[in-house]
Order: sequence, then C-alpha cells, then structure tokens
Amino acid sequence: MILDTRASIIAVAYIVAAVLLIFGLRKLSSPATARNGNLLAAAGVFLALAITLLDRSIVSYWELALGIVIGGGIGIVAARKVQMTAMPQMVGLLNGLGGGTAALVSLSEYLRLSMAATVRGGEAVSVVLGTAIGSVSFTGSIVAFAKLQELLSSKPFQFPLQRAVNALLLVVILTLGATMVVGGDTATTPWIVFAVALALGALLVLPIGGGDMPVVIATLNALTGIAAAFTGLVLHNQILVVAGILVGASGTLLTLLMGKAMNRSLGNVFFGGFGATAAVAVGAPVAVAKTVRQTSAEDTAIALAYARKVVIVPGYGLAVAEGQHAVRELAQELEKRGVDVKFAIHPVAGRMPGHMNVLLAEANIPYDELVEMDQINGDFDSTDVVLVVGANDVVNPAARDDPASPIYGMPILDVDKARNVIVLKRSMGAGFAGIDNALFYRDRTRMLFGDAKKSLTSLVEALKAV
Repeated sequence: MILDTRASIIAVAYIVAAVLLIFGLRKLSSPATARNGNLLAAAGVFLALAITLLDRSIVSYWELALGIVIGGGIGIVAARKVQMTAMPQMVGLLNGLGGGTAALVSLSEYLRLSMAATVRGGEAVSVVLGTAIGSVSFTGSIVAFAKLQELLSSKPFQFPLQRAVNALLLVVILTLGATMVVGGDTATTPWIVFAVALALGALLVLPIGGGDMPVVIATLNALTGIAAAFTGLVLHNQILVVAGILVGASGTLLTLLMGKAMNRSLGNVFFGGFGATAAVAVGAPVAVAKTVRQTSAEDTAIALAYARKVVIVPGYGLAVAEGQHAVRELAQELEKRGVDVKFAIHPVAGRMPGHMNVLLAEANIPYDELVEMDQINGDFDSTDVVLVVGANDVVNPAARDDPASPIYGMPILDVDKARNVIVLKRSMGAGFAGIDNALFYRDRTRMLFGDAKKSLTSLVEALKAV
C-alpha cells in the first residue's frame, strides 16, 4: 500500500512538472511573459529533479549535495558575471554540456545493463541514439562557443573531401550502432561510437560561418533535447522523456524559423551546407556607387527632433558597445517630444535567436515598442528616420535586390524605404556574412561613425540642446 501511494505521488509530481515545463515554454514566446516562463520552467525542472532523487538511490545524498553545490555555484557565478554580448556563448556552452551529459548517462547505463545481460531492442536503440546525438551536440556546441568567443575564426573552415569524411563517420556510427542493437558488440564498441560522434559534431560545425550561428544554436538545442529524451527512455524516467521531447520539438521549430529568417533550408542546416556560399563570396563587391555620406551627432539630432516617426534597428554592435541604456535614454527623450518611437527586431539580429529582445529588455525598454520584422516592414515607407545601431546584414538591400549576392533571398528589414537612414557604426567593416552592405551607399543614408554607446550619448546631449 505504501509503495502504491509513493508511486502515485511520484507519477502526479511528474505530471505537474511536465505541465509547468509546457506552460513555461509557452510563455517564452513573448518578451512580456518570458521572465515568468523561465520561472515556471525552472520550477518544473526543480520538482522533477527533487522527485527523481527521492525515487531513486543512484549515489549517496552527500555525493549529490556536493555535485549540486559545485555545479550550482559555477552556474550562479557564470550567469552573474557573463556580459550581455557573451550570452550566446554561454547558451551554446550550456547546451553542449546538456548534450554531453545525455551521452555519458546513456553510455554508462548501457555499460551497467550489459554486465547483467545482453542489451538489445529498444533499450539498445535508445542508448545508441542518445550517445551519438548527445556527443554531436556536445562537440558541435563547443565549436560554436569557440567561434562566438573568437577562440576560433568565425570564417568557415573547409578541407578536401569534407562531406565524404562526415558521411563516412556517420556510416561508422550507424554500423556500430546496429551491432550494439543486435547484441554483437564488444566492450569497446560503445566507446568507439562515442568518440566518432564527438568527431562528427566538431566537423559538422567547423565549416559553418559566424553569420549562421543563430541557426546552428537552434539546431544544437534541438539535438540536445532529442538526446535527453532517448536517455530518459534508457532510464525509464518519464519526465526526462517529456522534457527532452519538449526541448527537441521547440528547438526544431526554432530551427525552421531561423532557417526561414536567414533563407536557409532545413537540408542546409542538417547536412552542413550552409555558410560555405557566403564564405566564397567574402569581399565580393556590390554593384553600387561607392559614395559614403557622413553626418554628425548634431545634424542627426535635428533630424530626430523634427521627426514624427522614428524606428531604431538594434544589432550586435549595440550589444558590443553595451549601449542599450543609452538607446533607451534616446528613445525616452524623443518620446518627450511626441515622436513615435519603435524598435525593429530582426529574428536573427545578434548572435542567437532573441538576442536583441533580451538586450533591450535588460534596459527596461517597454515590450510594446519592440516590433518584429514582419509587422514593421510595411511601415518603413512612412518613417521619417531609421536609426540603425550596429546592425549590418539584416538591413542589406542586396538580399532583396541583388541575385548575385550570397545572402540573396534572406528576409531583411526594409529600412532603405524610409525617408532618412542614419547608420551608427564603428567603420565600414563587413558583417558576419563577410560582404559589403549596399545600404551604406544609398542617397538617403548617412553614416555616423564611432562607438555605438558614445554616439548615442552624443545624440542625447545634442537632442536636448535642440
């Protein structure tokens, strides 16, 4: 009777945890509810973890407590100290740790089960997939982290027969995995699968350029969730299966959305074909007149002061300069003058999905001022001034007008249709795609060179003097 009651309590707790995770993910779809969504999801994970530890005696509670203290301490320190510009790197690294954990747990559980009997059927399939997918996610995420952190070059790294080598590694994994499933494996077979999958993960991400990292992060996030679900099947843990499926499904949907936003097909994402095209075309000239028109903070302030409608387009340069608070002050100063101010958010602005939303939310910019690309593109032709702050490829009209451009077809913010465009940028350097930006040479465009934060601060001061 006691065992039945305990089992019922555990089952109910798992259901509650799953519901919290589902509603948490649902709330993450909007910046206005994302904070509460994180809290709900965290509560679900905590409940699932607590019930799992009470349900199973894997190691001693002292060992568990030690791991929680060490891991939790590292996580708290890292989360508090990481800069907003480094948030994509942190997300990539944590995602990789999740994949690596799933792989190691699947592997260790297989070794434990194989001591008692031959592991076949569904459990063996789950072990192989959990180990392989988790390993690919781990090393892929580490390479993505290194590229974002500039420990590795953000340019695509390619070598002869690269796709053939990747295909060979995949065949090795499938062959050895099939051997494990039918029970003909040796003690070293799981370790070989683990090692080969680690190599495959690195080789899949190395040829991808930095401009495609948002798609990479979304894809690896989905893979980590799928690996966790297979690990849950091996452990017979329902909540891990549910959580893994949720992460895998949401990550897959995000991959599709990011691929659409960058004009990349799902096939490009999973077969490592994206990034190469842009790399070949690095430095390719755009067929426009190379005349750049500069402006000053004072002239820009006058244009802003007498505008009725202003749209601000944030990009990674704003994050690097840590200018989110300065841009909020500028927006508030304009609103005092009765100017309608909106922030145009491209789906892949920055280095990961939602990067700009998080950056602006950190500066307490109202959520109703953040407008997605599809909603605001029709308003640019009636906008008096567009202020582009650190964005590059996502406002490049070559993606819309130049069939020869490597980013042709990528949906962009149509800022060039506004009456006036002011671009705040350090230099004329190219963005992640490595190509020139036709916007910079348009008749309606003026360049305000300098650090974004300093330029924004100068604009605020000049605006107050108008």
